[in-house]
Amino acid sequence: MDDLVTKIAVIESRLCAVTSIAERDRKDVLLLAVSKTRNAESIRQVAETGIKSFGENYLQEALAKIASLQSLDLDWHFIGPIQSNKTRQISENFAWAHSVDRVKIAQRLNDQRPSHMAPLNICMQINIDKEATKSGFSAEQALPAALEITALPNLNLRGLMAIPAARENIEAQRLPFAKLRLLLEDINRSLDNSEKLDTLSMGMSADLEAAILEQATIVRVGTDIFGPRSTK
Repeated sequence: MDDLVTKIAVIESRLCAVTSIAERDRKDVLLLAVSKTRNAESIRQVAETGIKSFGENYLQEALAKIASLQSLDLDWHFIGPIQSNKTRQISENFAWAHSVDRVKIAQRLNDQRPSHMAPLNICMQINIDKEATKSGFSAEQALPAALEITALPNLNLRGLMAIPAARENIEAQRLPFAKLRLLLEDINRSLDNSEKLDTLSMGMSADLEAAILEQATIVRVGTDIFGPRSTK
């Protein structure tokens, strides 16, 4: 547990340092603990340090952990690829879905969100570097898609998500994050005040400083919190 506390303290130090440089409030950046492949007890230990938001990539694995840890009242974010056959369980069990890459997926999440639950918070995934191996809306597709999605009553379109290609230094890392920030600003000019986007889900352990300098509001950290993943 002491090692875990130290790891989280190091991450917090990085977040405090870069938000200060960016002249931002540390509270405006959510640290999302990426808990894929981690067991429920590891998540419980992290939650005991005060972290309450966890990101999961694999649906069946996540559902078991959500059931096991329901007494902790954690905030669960689905961050993996979303296939049509996964939308119902995602809509029923998560507070957030970061990886909505098609309007069809948004429509299914909307239709399957239980009526007793608050609207599902979602981010549109943007293929900001136009990589053939990654899914997501292009920058050109983003505004028309956002206009369709904001009309869906059981979803709350919060913002944009992207995972750019790796870059070697902070100046280069900032470029795609700046593109995503500008794209969000462009979309907001076409939305009513009540619909405006407020979330940029971008940045991981290796590039979170660059992301926060470009106004990231959610950063994802896995290994630097939980330690190395065990090899199978």
